Amino acid sequence: MATVSYRSASCVYPGADTLAVDALDLDIADGEFVVLVGPSGSGKSTALRMLAGLEEIDAGSIAIDGADMVGVPAKDRDIAMVFQNYALYPNKTVAENMGFALKMRKVPLEERKRRVAAAAQLLDLTDYLDRKPAKLSGGQRQRVAMGRAIVREPRIFCMDEPLSNLDAKLRVQTRGQIAALQRRLGTTTVYVTHDQIEAMTMGDRVAVLRDGRLQQFSAPTELYDRPANAFVAGFIGSPSMNLFEARIVPDGVAVAGSILDLPRVTLDLLAAEHLEKVTVGIRPEQLDIVGETPGFAAAVELVEELGNESYVYARPKDTENGADTTFVARSPRRAPARPGETVTLRILDGNSIHLFHPATGARLDLISPR
Repeated sequence: MATVSYRSASCVYPGADTLAVDALDLDIADGEFVVLVGPSGSGKSTALRMLAGLEEIDAGSIAIDGADMVGVPAKDRDIAMVFQNYALYPNKTVAENMGFALKMRKVPLEERKRRVAAAAQLLDLTDYLDRKPAKLSGGQRQRVAMGRAIVREPRIFCMDEPLSNLDAKLRVQTRGQIAALQRRLGTTTVYVTHDQIEAMTMGDRVAVLRDGRLQQFSAPTELYDRPANAFVAGFIGSPSMNLFEARIVPDGVAVAGSILDLPRVTLDLLAAEHLEKVTVGIRPEQLDIVGETPGFAAAVELVEELGNESYVYARPKDTENGADTTFVARSPRRAPARPGETVTLRILDGNSIHLFHPATGARLDLISPR
């Protein structure tokens, strides 16, 4: 196990106009499971490869247990990589694939067998040790790749989108197995994914990246409850947070023809920023579909039935605020509305909205969601 520290770590690819990773600062604790998440091109895989020694660090530094890794070859960093394409030898058995790296290090045969057997038991692969990869399912192959990393007993696991090639059901099953396994082993793990659901369910902490820059590094619940900016707010959560610009009025903000009251401390903060409009964020679960009670009218465009709940996509009738926004509301009822109908949407709790600067996207409000 080990600690990891990124200190203004940067990387630029030859011929590129912008940095792939731009002054990244992260502190990862011993035994922590950290997820790097972001859209394509955000720099998450590059940041992982910098740690593993597969990409050069052009500025700043990365330290493992306080030792600077700049210039240290990948083979000397005691890091095990798990890739999305498994990278198994088709002509070798499961046991041979898992123990190959140990064989190259001239680890004695009996020790190799012990480590492979122990890893196979952890991963429920004992019955498959004599099979070759072609005779395994995708999930089993991924577990073999995991076993190959485990038998090395490294200080750090680096996992680069290891579940991307699995079907949806197997992804859910395997991500639970990986998270549980990491907690049993206690090995420091850095995991890259573009799937924010994976990030939220697996990581002790999650680093959200965009265009090579760190946006927020927090526990999953903190990302969801108090996103640092509008990008994080829209990226974390499924369906995404409803984000739209609204006009500031004396008592709050105007939302699709109705007024959403805000606490005085928040109104004072907005006044200090000298803003006429603000970006408002509302989670789907904070919108209720009601009858004629106060709210705002919206035309239903789509209803997603998920069995235990429904998501209603509706566009406000009022065109002053939220005209270009299709709001998403979560309902615990089946078929709460039909496409083409007009419904009334009501914000359940004014203390659960999020306010962001309309130009910079930075979080403004002092409201703590309940």
